Amino acid sequence: MKAIIYEGANTISVSEKEIPEVREGWALIKTSHVGICGTDLNIYAGAHPRATAPLVMGHEFSGYIVAGHPTLQEGTRVTVNPLLTCGTCTPCVTGQSHVCETLKLVGIDCDGAMAEYVLAPIDRILPLSADLSSKLAALMEPVAVAVHAARQGSYIPGDSVVVFGGGTIGLCVAMTLKSYGASNIMIVEPNQLRIKKIEELGFITINPLTENVKDMIMKNTRGVGADFVIDCAGHPSVVPQLTETVKVRGKIIIVAAYKKPPEVNLLQGMFKELTMSFVRVYTEKDFQLAQDLLEKEPAFEKIITHVLPVEEAQDGFDLLTNASDAIKVMYRFD
Repeated sequence: MKAIIYEGANTISVSEKEIPEVREGWALIKTSHVGICGTDLNIYAGAHPRATAPLVMGHEFSGYIVAGHPTLQEGTRVTVNPLLTCGTCTPCVTGQSHVCETLKLVGIDCDGAMAEYVLAPIDRILPLSADLSSKLAALMEPVAVAVHAARQGSYIPGDSVVVFGGGTIGLCVAMTLKSYGASNIMIVEPNQLRIKKIEELGFITINPLTENVKDMIMKNTRGVGADFVIDCAGHPSVVPQLTETVKVRGKIIIVAAYKKPPEVNLLQGMFKELTMSFVRVYTEKDFQLAQDLLEKEPAFEKIITHVLPVEEAQDGFDLLTNASDAIKVMYRFD
């Protein structure tokens, strides 16, 4: 089978690889669509602490059952919750397996879906409805992250929201909150090409390179500050603005993963009695809600800006590591 293989820092290849053999508890899936995630970019840069070359990346995907599933017939369209949990640690046995003490993922800790075929645990495979395309189904994993962020922060319809970062996760968060009733959503994003897409989707944009972020947020919230400030950027320059732009007793939600510990103004957090929550992946319920959301909101497909054949593997990573209008880049294998 053809596979996109991470060979080392900033190096991938399109190579032939043996089709995985079905093993107990796992099923073989023919890949349809697979997205490049921020984690894949981290692996590509050689900066992920667990991923080791050679590796087939890819944990956001859809496909078709080939063999090994006890109830789903061959050809059934599916997606996969890629979390691999131990089932025995305290978080797992208390219903919080998404923060398993030894959490692993398909496409990071074992070969993933940037190949014609991929293995996945049977209990993590979800059949797709006829209303959901395979292309859009490959976006389900990042939408599940967004759903988890909304639920983790106890979002209430009508609350004002600022999202820092207009990439895939930022837009998934914004569109999820919009579908849940948010009407005043501001997205802070410096990439002018992305800003155009964000505005097409109907969101208020703030360019930190040309506008004063705090002034613009205060203007759009009548001087109060935002009810929710959500960090999907993960850039050190964003952190001071989180406590500045959220209202008194407002909520900050950290979705982005920081490579280095940032400095947080805890005194300002104290004076404003802020709540800061952190998001790590998603629960099984979040994943189910993401599927429901995608079936009802086809507009999410607008986040997918590029779908490439496997032969253009390098182009996909180049789009996301250089200045471009790319948001979600996918490969198509079927």
